[in-house]
Amino acid sequence: MYQFADLDPIEARRAKLAAWYEAGINPYPARVPEHDSVAAVRQSGAHLLEVEEGRLEGGAAVAGRIMALRGQGALFFMDLADESGKIQLLCKKGSMDEVWFERLRLLDIGDFIWVKGDLFVTKRGELTVDVSSWQILSKALRPLPDLWKGLQDIEQRQRQRYAELLVNEEAKKRFMMRSAFVASTRRFLEKHGFMEVETPVLEEIPGGADAEPFVTHHNALDVDFYLRISLELRLKRLIVGGFDKVYEMGRVFRNEGISPQHLQEFTMLEFYWAYASYTELMELIEQLYVSVIQETFGTLQIERGEHVLNFQPPWPRTTYAELLQQYAGIDILSISDEELVETIKKYRVDTDISLGRGRLMDQLYKKTVRPHLIQPQFVIDHPIEFSPLAKKKIEDPRITERFVVLVDGAEVGNAFSELNDPIDQRQRFEEQEKLRLQGDKEAQRLDGDFLRALEYGMPPTAGFGTGIDRLFAILTDVPSIRETVFFPTMRPEPKEEKGEKEEKGEPYD
Repeated sequence: MYQFADLDPIEARRAKLAAWYEAGINPYPARVPEHDSVAAVRQSGAHLLEVEEGRLEGGAAVAGRIMALRGQGALFFMDLADESGKIQLLCKKGSMDEVWFERLRLLDIGDFIWVKGDLFVTKRGELTVDVSSWQILSKALRPLPDLWKGLQDIEQRQRQRYAELLVNEEAKKRFMMRSAFVASTRRFLEKHGFMEVETPVLEEIPGGADAEPFVTHHNALDVDFYLRISLELRLKRLIVGGFDKVYEMGRVFRNEGISPQHLQEFTMLEFYWAYASYTELMELIEQLYVSVIQETFGTLQIERGEHVLNFQPPWPRTTYAELLQQYAGIDILSISDEELVETIKKYRVDTDISLGRGRLMDQLYKKTVRPHLIQPQFVIDHPIEFSPLAKKKIEDPRITERFVVLVDGAEVGNAFSELNDPIDQRQRFEEQEKLRLQGDKEAQRLDGDFLRALEYGMPPTAGFGTGIDRLFAILTDVPSIRETVFFPTMRPEPKEEKGEKEEKGEPYD
């Protein structure tokens, strides 16, 4: 008879592991006997539930993780789960080999097993496997989180996402929905003729966005490279090369602050459409969002906190200048630098006033305008000072053919009629370089190879980009963008604590 009652939970599990080895059985076998998914087994026994009697003789073999374990003496009940669902197991003394019945006491919640037996329906109407034989597939050495309370600590949930997924069905469904959301986006773009491509993560010159990059070193070339902050400049090179519709969904990296809306590593969707302008692109983006949201969520009315976001088109279109006039009381296109600084001070915008006119405009807009923009809408025609990759409007060269998508006060899409004049682009890059030398770490850099590509000629092109994680966080009404990624970047656990545990041979918390 096995005795583990006097041991703490982790010690007891390790003692059970040792007992398996002492019995000459590998508790981590390489192969699993033939079996069906839980869903398939439940389907095969569905007719038994209809009549609530009878048995399906010898017809069920299934593998999964033990999620509940109860009973003693001559009778054990378990709940076995795989990705497709859960099913009850009944283990009775006399229904299996006596030695293997005793080995049931070596099992814990969290262990993986394979079982075989007849299917029947209990008096409580539960489809159940009457186990006649079973095998251990993997011994769990750590207790699962409480199945009812789950993981209460936010940092622990994000650091140990694998543990949260075991006990939080809502989180698991959210990540499955994210996968469906991404797949729907791809289908839409491919349906409209866009080709998916891949471009390098390592770049000699980071560009395509206002962001501070991460730096890494390439040993073989003995050169420092940057992790890309955007997909834009590589994708535009492909437009130059003769591809008219390209898109990429890839990871980008920005060495910026942490907030509920910002990740330092996130998934960016960007696509570029030759022979189109930002006006045509607005129509396509509206169709894209409506199609993907409807397909993923089954509705265009999305609850977000105290608001219901209505994605039913058409969405409002308001110029950047009109919004700053409405909420900050200024004409952003004619205001002097001195007046802009005074307005910044008036609204207590926390920014460095030496960073240039464009950066000050953007910070004022974020403070005074964006919090009011809740429903889906387009903000169009941004000033040229902070749109270095967008075309000027012919009728007013102070502004550009640019729009952003705003939802719940957050930017969830950014688009331009792309600048394809290499001389104009060089001048704007040079202006950005001056700002960088003045201390603006997010200013864009002069990319000589990109300018060379433009000199070969790029057709009129519209381009769009959005962070998938932020958009999905809004649509699923989670408080932080970190709840939309499996493993957000986090501060390492204290080394002292790890070192102590390594000396003791203990697992980390």
